[in-house]
Amino acid sequence: MEIKTRRNILEDDKEDEQPLSPAARLFHSPEFNCNIISVIGIKSKMDPDVIMRGFKQTFIRHPRFSSKLVSDGDNGLNQRWVRTNVVVEDHVIVPEIKPQNIENTDAFLEDYVSDLMKIPLDTSRPLWELHILDLKTSDAENVAVFKIHHSVGDGMSIMSLVLACMRKTSNPDELPSLPYQKRSSSSGSSLLTTGSRGDSRLLWLVKLLWMAVILGLNTFCDALDFLLTMLFVKDTETPIKGDFRSSKSKQLRLVHRTVSLDDIKLIKNAMDMTINDVVLGVTQASFSRYLERRYGEKETKRKPKNLLKRIRLRSALLVNLRPTTGIQDLADMMETGSKCWWGNRFGYVVFPFSIALRNDPLEHLRIAHKTINRKKNSFGAMLTYVFCRIIVKSLGIEVAATIINRLMSNTTMTFSNMVGPVEEVSFYGHPITYIASSAYGHPHALTLHCQSYMNKMTITLLVDPTVINDPHRLCDDWEESLRSIKAAVHKRGSLRLWDYLRLLSDRVAWLLYKMAGTIYKML
Repeated sequence: MEIKTRRNILEDDKEDEQPLSPAARLFHSPEFNCNIISVIGIKSKMDPDVIMRGFKQTFIRHPRFSSKLVSDGDNGLNQRWVRTNVVVEDHVIVPEIKPQNIENTDAFLEDYVSDLMKIPLDTSRPLWELHILDLKTSDAENVAVFKIHHSVGDGMSIMSLVLACMRKTSNPDELPSLPYQKRSSSSGSSLLTTGSRGDSRLLWLVKLLWMAVILGLNTFCDALDFLLTMLFVKDTETPIKGDFRSSKSKQLRLVHRTVSLDDIKLIKNAMDMTINDVVLGVTQASFSRYLERRYGEKETKRKPKNLLKRIRLRSALLVNLRPTTGIQDLADMMETGSKCWWGNRFGYVVFPFSIALRNDPLEHLRIAHKTINRKKNSFGAMLTYVFCRIIVKSLGIEVAATIINRLMSNTTMTFSNMVGPVEEVSFYGHPITYIASSAYGHPHALTLHCQSYMNKMTITLLVDPTVINDPHRLCDDWEESLRSIKAAVHKRGSLRLWDYLRLLSDRVAWLLYKMAGTIYKML
């Protein structure tokens, strides 16, 4: 329950208050109450005292992590953040664990995270917790588990803040860095600069008008898809689609699998796509494998022909609306005019997966690439963001929550992808091995999140085990789909020698960089 107060706060305290944004209010509605959960694998044994000292110096300087939720007015509708004194020891939890009595530490970690997601955060203090587990798993020496309410910020905001508290292992004085993302110049601008004759200007104008028409049509189609999904268009009832009416009481389970980012880059280079295209294509292939097996396990006398092709399976794909995804320093992130806006700045697009077992696995990539390219050439994601804000302000939280809840419950899953550091980073002196994050509280039985880190990609599944009781098999299907697509790339001969050389040069450069950092530390 939020803290109920009367409207008697002094004028000089108002600068320490900020009203909740429409998205933050939506995440506190009973239909959602969304939280972000992040499991971080650590290479060494963690020192809780070091972590708490680091939090006091950096983490709680951020207003959202040093503010509590206060509500007053009629029915507590006036919600705002109020700065408060943070007792870090209340937020950093170190449970007593006896590893010698645990037979399977990986399963114990899954159970611990599952139980943690059942417990709501205490709204009488800032809405975040860090659990430090002295538990050695198959891929980490210790584990840290972050739990943060989604009203505090979206995944990009929180990841930027967490990474701003980290430093490169090779150079403890430097912030982590993300992969450089090329910004392709528009063909229209190139036409404008390459020629000044009349025919060039006419060609530029025709192309500009054509691009505007395509942009308008794509936006209209996405808006129509959004509206129809909200009203009556539902996904097929498949073994991975849950019942949103039971979402409030469902048990959740988080599992992850780490694959080679180098393999994904090889496929990306050979197919001339983005990493996001490859991940979506592999996800589509893995769902096809999984559903084929699940339907095959059912004892039916007559199995409909081309059953998988009749399936409508769509994802609410999250799109970051910020102009930049670079890591900002903690102070810069909150400065007026900063490009890295804090809060929940994302939209949705309805992404259809084409479910089928295909003779050519690369067809999954081509379909995903074609679909996501059309979605990129649209203002659909921005429209959903603006639409939600307008509905919250004009019709209220209850109506907005019902509309968004209906939209998401008519789709099957949530998908998101986030770029991580390109080199090893440390969390207050503790080197990190992997980052597995997700969100829960929305009406989906399956949430898939991809997180890159160094030369690895971590695939995180958050599932309702009453619907998907074998999430590790779905992870196996994801890995097997990646292997089959990579093999298909090799078979068709598209993986040219320069692809190998480019990847090899990247690996050699990374190794040299790491060696230089080690030598620098020794000196």
